[in-house]
Amino acid sequence: MKLGYYPGCTLKTQAKNLEDSAVESLKALGVETVELDRWNCCGAVYSLSDDDLIHILAPARNLMRAKDQGFDKVMTICSMCYNTLARANLLMKEDEVKRDTINTFMEEENDYAGEVEVIHLLNFLKDEIGWDKLADAVKKPLKDLKLAPYYGCTLTRPNEVSIDGGVQPEIFKDFTEALGATFVDFDHSTVCCSSYLMVSHPEEAVNAASKVIGSAQQQGADALIMSCPLCEYNLGKRQGDIIKKHEEINAMPTFYFTQLLAIALGLDESVCRFDLSSPTSVEFLKQRGLL
Repeated sequence: MKLGYYPGCTLKTQAKNLEDSAVESLKALGVETVELDRWNCCGAVYSLSDDDLIHILAPARNLMRAKDQGFDKVMTICSMCYNTLARANLLMKEDEVKRDTINTFMEEENDYAGEVEVIHLLNFLKDEIGWDKLADAVKKPLKDLKLAPYYGCTLTRPNEVSIDGGVQPEIFKDFTEALGATFVDFDHSTVCCSSYLMVSHPEEAVNAASKVIGSAQQQGADALIMSCPLCEYNLGKRQGDIIKKHEEINAMPTFYFTQLLAIALGLDESVCRFDLSSPTSVEFLKQRGLL
């Protein structure tokens, strides 16, 4: 089975641990990812200005490229890429006036009217692989792990592009249980981690991120799992700053969900690129006998 795949910028640089583990896991499940030709940055965020159509050109061009390659679906892994492409696709489907304007701007490209479906890897695993088949493919069950899946903002908002059809998603629960882990629900699973405030207002961002980690720890979670490189930066790489300011917060391992998927499928740990993960996270898996 071949699947059209849009990687996005960060997965080619700072989040190779997200991409490599995803691509190799899909290969193990019998799926070949076909990277879009000449893809470009999606813009990272969807513009909220009603008349700011210039920022829709970048995601729209990627969708045009997917259509030109003959794909009726294009899969994303990064949460922000998913949100940006899915919302741009919705506009191209539903707003005839803006669609015509964008297609006119992109006169060297073939016209596009939302013919390609944008899906997230989690949706692909749910709808195309199936949780039972995924569970059957697991070679190294994560039975001793209590995992708190963190959706953040962009997988669940707005409702029209939510990966699970609403603000109270269940898809990560089914995913973690298929891998044999214990799912841990926590109040801040869909609360923003502070996004780009970590750059512009770091003190406020540290406070926001501490509430996410603290909420998961209060529910007894061993680790956070996510699919957003920005969330990983705020909750993982900046954890030292969080702990320094909030002494009630303990160090908590963080993983991309695809890294744990690869481990559960019995793949070589090299595909998980743990050299890009925190030492705390790597040591945690070693202690649990998974590395």
